Amino acid sequence: MKRASWNGAVLAESDDVVTVEGNAYFPPQSLRREYFVPSDTHTVCPWKGTASYYTLRVNGKENRDAAWYYPDPKPAAEQIRGRVAFWKGVAVSDV
Repeated sequence: MKRASWNGAVLAESDDVVTVEGNAYFPPQSLRREYFVPSDTHTVCPWKGTASYYTLRVNGKENRDAAWYYPDPKPAAEQIRGRVAFWKGVAVSDV
């Protein structure tokens, strides 16, 4: 079981996590959606495709573009379709 947390809140928790390039990708149903705000930011990975981002809002603080996902990944990254990973100070730990 893995847990993602930031600013005193649990953002996601699951035992169905896929790890790619050292990043834990959580299934969408494990997210506490009240903390996630869609962002207009997009980046491109040569082998995974185009990533979309979420800004996190927790207890009055904002962590811009701290979560990302691939809504339509390239075939090599199909296993992370729709799954969400974190950075920018979000702690991902074993529970």
